Parts: sequence; structure tokens; C-alpha cells
Amino acid sequence: MAATEFKWEEQTTTKLLKRNVERWPDRVWMRKKEFGFWQTYTWRQGYQKVKDFSMGLKALGFERGDMLAIQGDNNPQWFWGELAAQALGGAVSGVHSGCSPDEVAYLVNHCEASFVLVQDQEQVDKQLKILDSIPRVKKIIYWDDKGMRHYDDPILMSWDEVCQLGREYEQSHPGLFEEEIEKGQPNDLALIQYTSGTTGLPKGAIFDYHNLFASNDIFYASYPMSEKDEWLSFVLPGWMAEQGLGLLMSMARGVCMNFPEKLETVPENIREIGPSALFYPSTMWEWNASLIQNRILETSAPKRFLYNLCLPVGYKVADMKLNDQEPNLFWKAMYGLCDLAVFRALRDRLGLSKIRFCFTAGSTLGPEIFRMMRAIGLDLLQVYGASETGVSGHTLTNIKVDSVGMLNPYTTVRILNDGHILAIAPSRALGYYKNEKATEEKFAGGWYQTGDAGYMDDEGHIYYLDRLEYMATLRDGTHYAPSFLESRLKFSPYIKMLFTVGQGRDFIGAVINIDYDNVGHWAERRHIPYTTFADLSQRPQVCELIKGEIEQLNAKVPEAMRIKKFVNIPKEFDPDESELTRTMKIKREFLEDRYKTIVSAIYGETDKAVMEVPVVYQDGRQGVIKADITVNTLD
Repeated sequence: MAATEFKWEEQTTTKLLKRNVERWPDRVWMRKKEFGFWQTYTWRQGYQKVKDFSMGLKALGFERGDMLAIQGDNNPQWFWGELAAQALGGAVSGVHSGCSPDEVAYLVNHCEASFVLVQDQEQVDKQLKILDSIPRVKKIIYWDDKGMRHYDDPILMSWDEVCQLGREYEQSHPGLFEEEIEKGQPNDLALIQYTSGTTGLPKGAIFDYHNLFASNDIFYASYPMSEKDEWLSFVLPGWMAEQGLGLLMSMARGVCMNFPEKLETVPENIREIGPSALFYPSTMWEWNASLIQNRILETSAPKRFLYNLCLPVGYKVADMKLNDQEPNLFWKAMYGLCDLAVFRALRDRLGLSKIRFCFTAGSTLGPEIFRMMRAIGLDLLQVYGASETGVSGHTLTNIKVDSVGMLNPYTTVRILNDGHILAIAPSRALGYYKNEKATEEKFAGGWYQTGDAGYMDDEGHIYYLDRLEYMATLRDGTHYAPSFLESRLKFSPYIKMLFTVGQGRDFIGAVINIDYDNVGHWAERRHIPYTTFADLSQRPQVCELIKGEIEQLNAKVPEAMRIKKFVNIPKEFDPDESELTRTMKIKREFLEDRYKTIVSAIYGETDKAVMEVPVVYQDGRQGVIKADITVNTLD
């Protein structure tokens, strides 16, 4: 079926909000853990929050077509604020809470926000620091008033103050909120979603309600959810995944949204929530796999024996299902025993005992991690796309471990001779805000140019290799995909992040971030002394440990694609230093340039080098890390 034949619901988010409060007034819509207690909000209560804030914005001068920028972590107020602006015919753009003041200024100015909604004192301070640089902003509104008592800048207002103003405004303008909702049309601008900025400044992808609900209906066709499902709101609200799978799924299907107390308490809160659906970026699944392996290493010998006994059974049954084979009674019985003895407790420890749908996207997840999650009973599904459009995803019944899923319904792709993936779908963004040149280039002829290299098999499975610009060729003409090697090395519990180099050179090298917690525990068990991250990373025993992990990968790939040298970098890659995107993807070109002395050392003749790079500390101070590093050679 061609993409143009797709028919989606002619709705807006706030029209569905109004429908849902009439359908489920007393059903829980959102939960948020605050001060150790779970606060619940029914659809009726949430609707009133949206209404009060929306009328408050109206009283402050928010008009149809205006833009609200929101900066903060996942919270009900984030989405209430979004819906409040959309009810008035406005649009929303998300700003990640970890953005620097300069990044905030760029995004707020670029989307032409007239109002900014932020989370807390930290975000308020960022806004006040750049106040002279964001002249369009009329009000900065914050929802967490801790530490704000002595702030008296007239541009500031609290969430409660705006809501109180809204209640007063509604009394003199009864029915206005509902009238504004009815004015909304499916082709109204709803969102400006900024890209992760791996190849330059973030671009603002434009979405109207047509695009959003087309995306939601396509997704729902493969993964049916209902008001009985529980969603963990964890992915950045400014990322399309949380908008499409979180808020829109809640609006369109009535799914309950759950918010952890803060990002650091997700592992704890998720066990209390017991969600039936969640979306983790690939880095989180890698972290979970690392956590499982580390805990097994640290547990008692009998438990470790039991785990090592049961895991092969899990792999056997998982592979049967992945190959579309029904396990016989023997294997079903064996898996049932292993599930009872080991896997059920593991899933509970991860907070995933009630899970029905678990997704991953972002960087490609290595097949070893994918199979491991399947082996312990998590039916993990990989989806592939970009902020601009979805492309493919594993279905519930047709999965290939190495692929990123089947082509989405009503979506068409073209694979060019160089492997470039082009896609067209009803969920495609309309273009880029204030960037006609990029729109013309990236959406030429209606086809979204993903910038990714890959291929599609005869069954419609898409295989992602790497960013087209990152596909590499050694001096002897050997082609390889850096992300292929990187995703498989991240299966190691001792490797947190890395990037490989080799373009135009004689062999492949790797710059590695050790997993400080796991390697630290490993060193302590072996009575290996160390003082800091930098010291631990250069210990000879740790270098040998990482060497062993790389040798396991090298044994599985052709000779020409093997990593021949590596260094353990004495600091973690940091998004605040522009080394990673806010979605934790590496900025390859930036890293290669920033650590060019290390890259040069890998291809030099010495086994020692000096690294000297600037760093930004959590309190904003800047400094320089200078350290001696070891260049390690593999046989």
C-alpha cells in the first residue's frame, strides 16, 4: 500500500484530552513519585491542571501561533504545559535539562519562543544568565519552587501563580478553554523537535497533528496498547520517541504515564511502577546487560553456577523463537524451571516483571545484548528511525537479531548504490524550521534522506550499518562499519563507551571508556589499588582485562576488521563537553579531532603518549586533564 493511502484520525492532542476526560474521568492518567510518595492524577485532575495553566498563559498574552519552550526532566508539568500551549493553538519545543546556557539560548531563539517553562532553580539560573540574548521571551515560568524564594526578577513566575491567574481569567471568560480547543485543526503546527546534532547545530523538525497521529497509528498497528497499559516516561521529553510513544500513546490509547522521582532513581522507581511498556535507548539496555553480568560476577558461587546453568537454556529457547520455531515440551519445561530459578528474579530486579512491550532505538544494539535480554524473558524490540520519521521496527512475530526490524506499514524506502537509506511515510516531518536549504536537501522529492547506510533483505528487514559519512575504508581498500564493532564491544561489562578509528589507515584502533563501577569492583576483588578513574584506566591489569574483551571480538570478525591497538582514555565522554549528544550518541568527528593526539599515538611507534584536554566540571568550572596513557597492542 502506498504511503498516500494511509488514513489517520483527524484529531489534535487536546481534542483527545477532552474526549479522554469524558471517557475515563476517574481513571489514573499520571503518576509521579515526589518526596518518597506516589502522587496520582486522574484524567479529570490532569485536565484541570492543563486548563488552569492554559488560561494563565492566555492571560499573560500567549496567542495562537506562539511558541512555548520547555526545559526540564520528565514530569507531569512538562506535558501539562505542552498541552496547555497546544490548546491555545500554540506549539512546543523541548530543551534538554542538561543543555548549557549557550545551547539553551540557541534553541530558545531559533524556535522563537515567547514563553519558557522550566523545571527548577538550576534551569532558571541558566535562563537569567542569557536573558539579554533571548529578547522575545515574555515570561519564564518554573514548576519547582525550591530555592526560589529570594528571586524577584519580574520576568519570573511560578507554575502555581500562573495557574491561579488562569483560574481567575477563566471566571471572566467561561468556556474559552473549550472554544480554543475546538479551533484546533490537524494541520496546525504542534511541535518543533530538534535533532540530536551529531553533524552540526541541531535542526528543528516541524510536525503538525497529521504527522503525529499518522506516526502513532502506524506504531499502534504493530504494538497494540490500551488504557490498561502502564508507560514509564523516561526518554527525554524533547525527543520524538517520548512524544510519539509516551504522550501521543496516552492521548490516543489512554495509556497511563508514570514518572520516576528523578533520573538517578529510575532503577529503584521502575520496580515500584512495574510498567507494561517502556522505551530505553540502546545505552540503557547495554547498562542493564552490564549490570546483570557484574552482579553475577559478584554473587556467591552457587548462584553463579545456577545462572551459568540456566542461561544456555534461555539462549536455546530464545533462538528457537527468533527462528520462528515452537519449542517442544521438553524445552518449554526446562525454560519454565530456569525462569522460576533465575530469570524471574532478574526481571524483577530490573523492574521489568510485568513488561509486555520493551523497545530500543538510538544507536544499534549489539545482537549479543539483544539475545541476552530475550534469553531472560524480555521480548525486546528494536525500532529504527530519526526525529524526522520512523522507518522500521521488529514486529511481535518476525524478528531478526541483526536487523532493525521490518519496514513500517505505509512506509517506502529506497536504498541507493552507496547504501544510503531514503524513506517516505505519512509520519514524515514537514521540513526544518527556518532552514529551507536543509529542508530541500534532506527532503528532496518528498524522500527523507536519513544519512544512514544499510540494506534491506527480500523479506523487508532493514539492516543498519552506520552513518553514511562514518563508513570507513582502510588503506588496503577493506570496508567496515565502525558502529558494528563498537556495538559489539559495548556488550562487555567493562566497556562503557568507545569510538574506533581507521579511515585511510593500515589498521583499526579504538579509544575506550572503561565502565568505572564494574572495573572498579573487578579491581577491588583482585586487591588492585587505584585512586582515580584516570589511575584505574591505566593500570596494567585493567589494560589486560580490556585486551581480553577485544580479543573475543577479534576472534569473530575477519582479519582485516580486527582491532589492532587501543587506549583506555582517562576520563568519561561527556555531553556537557559536546563529546556526546543529549541522547548519548558519540559525536565521532568531534571526538577524533579532540583526541587527535591519542589517535596519532595509536598509529605511532611508541607505547606511551600524553593526553591533555579541557574539561567542564558539574559546577561549571573549567579545567584541563593531563595524563600519561598507554597504547596497547593486540597480537
